[in-house]
Amino acid sequence: MKIFLPVFCCLFCQIGFAHGFSQDRVPLKHWNIAKENQTIEASFLMFKNGNVFLEDPAHKIAQYPIAAFSTQDQAIVRENVAKLEQLNNPNSIQQLVKQGVGLPTAIGESWFLGFFMVIVSLAFYWLIAKRQQKHLLVAISLLLVSALYSFKTDIQQALVVTDPAFVDAAFEPFKPKVHTFWDDTYFYVESKGIPSHQMMTGITGWQQQVPIPQCYIGNNAWPIPLNPMIAATPVPVSPQHFLRGAIAIAANGVPIFNPFTNTGVDALLDGQLDNYGGHCGRADDYHYHTAPLFLDDVTPAILPIAFALDGFAVYGSLEPDGATMIALDANHGHYGDDGVYHYHGTSTAPYMIGNMVGKVTEDNTLQIIPQAHANPIRPAGTPLQGAVITDCQSNGPFGYTLTYTKSGQTYTLQYSWTQAGVYTFNFVNPGGTTTQIYNGFAQCDVPTATFDAEVDDSQLLVFPNPANDGISIQLSDAVLPNDILAISLYNLKGKKVYQTDHYTPKLDINHLAKGPYFVKIQLSNQLVTKKIIVL
Repeated sequence: MKIFLPVFCCLFCQIGFAHGFSQDRVPLKHWNIAKENQTIEASFLMFKNGNVFLEDPAHKIAQYPIAAFSTQDQAIVRENVAKLEQLNNPNSIQQLVKQGVGLPTAIGESWFLGFFMVIVSLAFYWLIAKRQQKHLLVAISLLLVSALYSFKTDIQQALVVTDPAFVDAAFEPFKPKVHTFWDDTYFYVESKGIPSHQMMTGITGWQQQVPIPQCYIGNNAWPIPLNPMIAATPVPVSPQHFLRGAIAIAANGVPIFNPFTNTGVDALLDGQLDNYGGHCGRADDYHYHTAPLFLDDVTPAILPIAFALDGFAVYGSLEPDGATMIALDANHGHYGDDGVYHYHGTSTAPYMIGNMVGKVTEDNTLQIIPQAHANPIRPAGTPLQGAVITDCQSNGPFGYTLTYTKSGQTYTLQYSWTQAGVYTFNFVNPGGTTTQIYNGFAQCDVPTATFDAEVDDSQLLVFPNPANDGISIQLSDAVLPNDILAISLYNLKGKKVYQTDHYTPKLDINHLAKGPYFVKIQLSNQLVTKKIIVL
């Protein structure tokens, strides 16, 4: 018994000390805003779209164009960006773990100072153990169990790494209207924010905004964190938080906003949403305010219908394993069998996310950053009392015709645009037609997969499909065996079930369960994904 007590003391002090370090400590710096002749104390957060984001000691986020900084501070910003880019390589996660970066403690410091605490604990034991050994043993045992559990939880929270293949599988049914890519930090979704279903029909509280395709591409793509962190205190999705911008991105590339509008009302109960839970914002950007549960009819039931901007998945009425949805917690989700948190969409409030479980940064406009943004081309509209939208149809590749009734009369709004960015609105009413023309942003195209665009099925074949014995991969003269860096096979849950680091002409699938899978073939600078069915 005597020999175990100092061991308990040593372990407890070591683990407890390690647990005491906070990964959220960020060094502050005095930044010189040359153009405004002021100096602010803040920490560097990120650089995006030409703007530098800084966080002050009160955790408020401010952004400045990089040109506003002194020459010396501009160089520091670029140095920070270069360091981040250096980390964003295929081996960065492993490097971070090896180096201790991103872990809940400063490993090197904790072991060094932890050794000092071990010496202190041994001295403490020899001073008092003889008189209160039994009580001390019980207390230390309980504290040790608590510390171990807490520390284990922090490690799990810090090292949640989402497999990009799992995220990509959710968006696969909606390609090529959406395009995806990723690095070690974020999974990016490119789209124009326009769904395949009919929009706007059924709205009774119309704000006089209409759907215009947006350019959520390139630097303006939707970012989903691949290393989500559980927040110490989940932030409510409420009239006080996240009233601007999106809180999630649906699998069809349409953003999802807070159920409450910027005026603090429930958009659904206020009649502002169409039959699919969406409407258009002040920038004529279409988005949802409720969970897009109808996507369950398109997306396989065991895949998410959306991803929150904190990095956690949103499922429909079923669990990831296909079972019936179990009870939800106050955040409108729960932990799965894999120990990872996920949300669920429902038809009743809060519809999708009650509290943002993952860590997010909310700026002073009540918007999660980073995220994509829409581009307005005309002044925002105002509510049109008594109007009911009865139809909204495409009138070609560059426009729509929206029909609504008001006071027993029918009105139409016919609008279109050119590739150069000239937008024409024709308001047709019983008394005549009014035309408004605006110069806005030039329309864009959603990128297509680089590899698929360059290599067709005659150059790289994956067959047979469906398959029940093996999968063959046949290359043409344009693709050599040495060009293949890796071949991976994923199930719809994103779990990797096979991988090889060289070209293999045939994959054995006899051990796989029936169902759909994704074959991913990695070349030096290209990735091809093929969906197959195993019978």
